Amino acid sequence: MPQDNQTPDTKNIVLAVVLSSLVLIGWTFLSDRFLPPPPAPAATTAAATAAPAQPGTSPGVVGAGAIIARPAALAASPRVAIDTPRLKGSINLAGGRFDDLVLPDYHQTQDKASPPVRLFSPSRTADAQFAQFGWTGALAPPAGAVWTADRATLTPTTPVTLSYTSPQGLIFRQRISVDRDFLFSIEQSVENRSAQPVSLAAFGLVSRRGEAAAAETNVHVGPVAVLDNMLKDSDLEYAKLKDDGPQRFNSTGGWLGLTEKYWLAASVPDQKARIAASFQHAAGQFQADWLAGAVSVPAGGRIATTNRLFAGAKEVDLLDRYSEAGIPRLDRAVSWGWFEIIAKPIFYLLDYLFRLTSNFGVAIIGLTLVVRAIMFPIANKQYESMAKMRLIGPRMKAIQEKYGDDKLRAQQEIMAIYKTEKVNPLAGCLPILLQIPIFYALYKTLLISIEMRHQPFILWLTDLSAPDPLTPLNLFGLIAWQPPAFIALGVLPILLGVTMWLQQKLSPAQMDPVQQQVFALMPWLFMFFMAPFAAGLQLYWTINNLVSIAQQLYMNRKYPAPATPPAAAVIDVKPNPAPKPANPRPNPPASRRRKK
Repeated sequence: MPQDNQTPDTKNIVLAVVLSSLVLIGWTFLSDRFLPPPPAPAATTAAATAAPAQPGTSPGVVGAGAIIARPAALAASPRVAIDTPRLKGSINLAGGRFDDLVLPDYHQTQDKASPPVRLFSPSRTADAQFAQFGWTGALAPPAGAVWTADRATLTPTTPVTLSYTSPQGLIFRQRISVDRDFLFSIEQSVENRSAQPVSLAAFGLVSRRGEAAAAETNVHVGPVAVLDNMLKDSDLEYAKLKDDGPQRFNSTGGWLGLTEKYWLAASVPDQKARIAASFQHAAGQFQADWLAGAVSVPAGGRIATTNRLFAGAKEVDLLDRYSEAGIPRLDRAVSWGWFEIIAKPIFYLLDYLFRLTSNFGVAIIGLTLVVRAIMFPIANKQYESMAKMRLIGPRMKAIQEKYGDDKLRAQQEIMAIYKTEKVNPLAGCLPILLQIPIFYALYKTLLISIEMRHQPFILWLTDLSAPDPLTPLNLFGLIAWQPPAFIALGVLPILLGVTMWLQQKLSPAQMDPVQQQVFALMPWLFMFFMAPFAAGLQLYWTINNLVSIAQQLYMNRKYPAPATPPAAAVIDVKPNPAPKPANPRPNPPASRRRKK
């Protein structure tokens, strides 16, 4: 950016860049620190008991009684085991619920010996969350009906069929299959062996007790859906469901469920079915459910529908693949926000570099170099302009001293120098403006992509999605004291501040004393400002600063500043002469003047 005697427009751009950075990055930090979301309410000891639903009505919020321990809940009913490379757990035959599921690939902490992440837990446990499919109607199976399984274990190669025969002679079946990742397919069928037609409606739901742990400000946690190809999330916050009551939508196909920062449970109806989607809260229980239109099963007839359940980690490539396979915009479950058009390409590039290097820290360094290479022509113009500003700096200073308080005349002289030397005082702003969305996109990638969770770099940097843990304030861990996050300066934030300071030292000095003070403070302010952010973001900025320093050193050698100020004759630049009137009126002849 221009550094000497900046014009008012230039000052405004500097201010706009700083404010944009604070708005895009700073709001998340400030709101999380000073305006934290309210804590999740304690789990309730009772929940609503669903009444039998009639055809064409919502299945109602599925609740349970007093809280019991998970082992007791798991032992209370017969089960079918789930055993896949990426899912472990069981299906509850009482109600046919998916209510016991863990993800062995992911651990609760960085310690590989820590327990795996649990996604589903039975309804009567403190952390209850489960999914269910079935039928509503007068002759539908009751909520606690015990189904019969044709095998003991569900695997990717061995589907399981659950069956239930009603007293009226209706045979209900659920053929459940699962792939090697996180997708279940449930083919529901009804065979009517009674003498009368029966009206039934298919439903699916995802339910949980209490609110999921709050994430960062701009990461959606709670009910989420894509209905008629429109993402529904901001209208489905936990607080809004409690305050405003149930939210209902109609759609053809789509999906709905409950999401956390990294995990998703989504119920997917038949994509040709017209459904009524409902999001509800009752007595501490949150539920997202869908209900298809009622259909008549004639005596001796049979109907079937196929639904799906996604239950697992929000891996970007996997969600993209499922979206392409027929689950509309399942990839929107990741909270990319407004910058999705930039953030996803940044993620894909970062993920590709990770596959090449097997280290996300090295991948971030590679990403930095790739971005700088793409922006090299623009950045080169920036540094060339800055170097030329260093050349004309003494002349500009001499002009200011010569004209003193005559700022208009000094500005005219300086603009003439810009024109003569072919210097664009705004050339340095474009690279910074381009860096803001890239920087924010990387911030979002580090914040929300599970691929970055618990990823190490080198030495003490064991989690690039978390702040740098090594700080000199406690003598790098020798003192048993953990400083507050805002002042817990890690090694990377300190390096970030130092490299920003070096950049400024290599840049032309500010002429405006106020700007001198502002720019002198910025490296140290950003050092504290960036301390609570992800180490991967700090690494990106530090490497970016080092590349900038190398480019500045090269340009400073190519355009060395003059040793002494130029002579006064070189300083003077004549302003443009005042323009003449376009159509001057000629003086009237003397004879005509005498007549008057």
